[in-house]
Amino acid sequence: MLTSSTRIPEAKLSPPAFSANQVLRREIRERIGGSAAAKLVLVRAPAGFGKTTAMAQMREQMDAQGVATAWLTLDRADNDVSRFLGGLAEAAQRLGIEAPASPAPFDAVAALAGYDSSFALFLDDFEAVQEPAVLGLVRELVEYLPRRGQIVLGSRSLPDLGLGRLRARGQLIEIDTDRLRFSLEETRDFFGLRPQSLPNADLLSRLHSKTEGWPAALWLASLALERHGAETGFIERFSGAGSAVADYLAEDVLANQPREVRDFLLRTSVLRQLDASVCQALNPRTDSAAILAQLAAANLFLTPVRGDTGHEEGAWRYHSLFADFLRAQLAREHPEELARLHLAASGWYESRGRPVPAIDHAIEGGDHPHALVLLEQYAEQFLEQGRMRMLARWFAAVPQPLLRQRPLLQLIALWAICFTHGPWDAMRLLQESGCLDSPVPQVRNNAHTLIPLLLAMQDKHDEACEAGRQSLARLPTGLAFAEVVLLNVMAHILAVRGDRHEAQRLLEAARREQGNSTFNRMYTESLAGLFDLHEGRLRQATARLRMAVDSTHAVTYNHSHGNAWAGVLYAGAVYETNQLLQAEHLLNVYLPLARDVGLPDHMILSHVMRSRIAFHAGDIDAAFQALTELEYVGHHRQLPRVVSAAKLERSRMLLLQGNGPASRDELRRADDPQLWERERRQQLPAHDLDYFALAQARWEIAFGDAKAARAALATLDAELQAAVASNRHRRALKLRVLRALALQRTGEAQAALDEIGAVLQTASQEGFVRLILDEGPAAGALVHRYAGARAPGSDPILAEYLQRLLQIVGPVAFPAEAEASAANANAEPLTHKEIRVLQLLAEGYSNNAMAEKLFVSDSTVRTHLRNINAKLDAGSRTQAVAIARKLGMIR
Repeated sequence: MLTSSTRIPEAKLSPPAFSANQVLRREIRERIGGSAAAKLVLVRAPAGFGKTTAMAQMREQMDAQGVATAWLTLDRADNDVSRFLGGLAEAAQRLGIEAPASPAPFDAVAALAGYDSSFALFLDDFEAVQEPAVLGLVRELVEYLPRRGQIVLGSRSLPDLGLGRLRARGQLIEIDTDRLRFSLEETRDFFGLRPQSLPNADLLSRLHSKTEGWPAALWLASLALERHGAETGFIERFSGAGSAVADYLAEDVLANQPREVRDFLLRTSVLRQLDASVCQALNPRTDSAAILAQLAAANLFLTPVRGDTGHEEGAWRYHSLFADFLRAQLAREHPEELARLHLAASGWYESRGRPVPAIDHAIEGGDHPHALVLLEQYAEQFLEQGRMRMLARWFAAVPQPLLRQRPLLQLIALWAICFTHGPWDAMRLLQESGCLDSPVPQVRNNAHTLIPLLLAMQDKHDEACEAGRQSLARLPTGLAFAEVVLLNVMAHILAVRGDRHEAQRLLEAARREQGNSTFNRMYTESLAGLFDLHEGRLRQATARLRMAVDSTHAVTYNHSHGNAWAGVLYAGAVYETNQLLQAEHLLNVYLPLARDVGLPDHMILSHVMRSRIAFHAGDIDAAFQALTELEYVGHHRQLPRVVSAAKLERSRMLLLQGNGPASRDELRRADDPQLWERERRQQLPAHDLDYFALAQARWEIAFGDAKAARAALATLDAELQAAVASNRHRRALKLRVLRALALQRTGEAQAALDEIGAVLQTASQEGFVRLILDEGPAAGALVHRYAGARAPGSDPILAEYLQRLLQIVGPVAFPAEAEASAANANAEPLTHKEIRVLQLLAEGYSNNAMAEKLFVSDSTVRTHLRNINAKLDAGSRTQAVAIARKLGMIR
């Protein structure tokens, strides 16, 4: 019986076993030995340069020095975030990090960031990783690596990990092709370890020159020399460099193997990993165990992939360069064998209960009918688990005419495409499939259940509602997954349209019918959490959303496209409680997935969150970049709401920087009357707290005169009444924060304190933080005033909450203090550089970000700040900015 659970093969977690005939890379080991300050060691070169061997020697050296090490070899399957995180968790535990006793998933990234012992994590074959979400996780891992932690990464290509910044900070060591080439001395050492006699110095020098010190070519040459001998003119007969040398030598080596061994090598080249059992399935007339033992003993071709793990059978792989050659040779010599070999491998994996490699081999061998037979057994199970990327990859490889013969599988393929490539591709393929008009009722009804989901994902909620009602009338369809998705989709659509009662009813129906579907469990709990959030129940919403994110972990550690829906919402709940590092970690996983799928609300929420986290950290350029990306995606996907949301948030950031004119211009560009009228009629998740009327009131409070502030107050009162009437209590809380700021602006100081006091009382019960503090220094000053005026000891929950808020806000410069300090400011003028530093400080840049922008060191920035404080008679950065604005030095 096949099983579909994800497991991490031992081979991925074990480096190649040390071999006595390896050349010690002393120079590389010495370079790494003095690299304690480096967070990342990048070993980068094409195939055959000994990256893995060099890394294995580094690991052995670190082990000897008492540094804990762990190894993870990556492959294309690690582009699935769930698979990567599963492997990372296993590697982290081998460093000595204990997984939590609770059933909650092990957050390996956070665990590594908090580990206080010396360790090195080795990630090999990193070029296999292209998924932005996985790259984002590794960037985060490197960024937050503790002082005694180090990542050693082997790759054929340059990874997108922000290497420029690491290089500038002195936190990157690069071992490139030139460093990996054998020196002439290392070439001599290499041949000294081989069984054949050492070529004389002149021949050795010529061989080294012809191969340019390429370790793989020298290895192949040594095998060829065992037959030809050094004095036969063999070295003179080949010329050139690179792959031509390798192909020439590999062909020569292969040609001189015994027929039985040669056939074995070619036939097993289709395998990614070799052990006696699977090799025997491909070579039934051969003693595969004996040949593997012979090759292993002679140290020919094979690289061990398991250490001492207690397995009865050893396991090996071919060197990647030689494997590529063998596969090409097999295709040239025996093209008719490929399908049979892949089918044999597929059958072996099928018999061992491993459907994923079984389907992979069936597809790679061109046996698409057998792949579809397996998919008919397991595709719905993978769908229920949310393994959409894997399903989409398989279905894309199957000829469409064959897939059309199995319409139910065709529909599963469309579900997978929807959650990986987005609703537009899925809608086009659905319309072309013929399933909507199928004469088979089960196929036709199932096809129609996709329509409301696809329309809602395209931001067409009114059309989606009508299509959904028609689909509900067609239930049951025979595909439980589709039916429960439909119930969830309609619950979401009706909630957007304001019919919360009917939405709750459908949600309960989905909960009753979801069975073992981890995907639908995630979907249902996500919606319930979203409803809680809008109604102001932050604690309950956070618990539900955490449960939704975790719902698939028990099966696959799955952070797949399926629960990106839950992940973005959970990141939002975490962000609200000011757990910014955890929110950033979640966004590194889920933002790229949400962007790929194209959910408008999730794209807006995730990009805006990323922008705000960067702004809070003082990385202003990154904050604006996140909004530029959001705007671009909106234009590309033809989603005007996404474009306007990016402009709305850019206006807010410019407002916080004190740039009123630019903020107003951006606000005007965000004004799309038709769009915002639709927003007033609907309850869209991304605009619960951020919409045009609120943004306009915010600007009038910050930059308008007293009359404009009073007009804003009237607008806020009307919006507040509507929010309370529709049970949108979180929105009501945000409106009351702005109302307090408006009262402060109109000179009604006591009314402002009363209003913010009521907000803080409510917010303290649920733990809202960013809803208040994202309004900037003005809100922080109001919180300070309320805390100072409040009688102590009356409410311990509120007191603890206020203390936490004040710690986050930090010192605040009040207008009267700024005026007094401005009057007493030193007469010595600021230099142009100091004014530039002060402007960047006012815009929110951190010391590190200012240093990078001004091309100076952190210490130089700190010196400028000390001089600025002294000249302005300021006691803090905040006060310095307030004084400078009062004096007209900066905007």
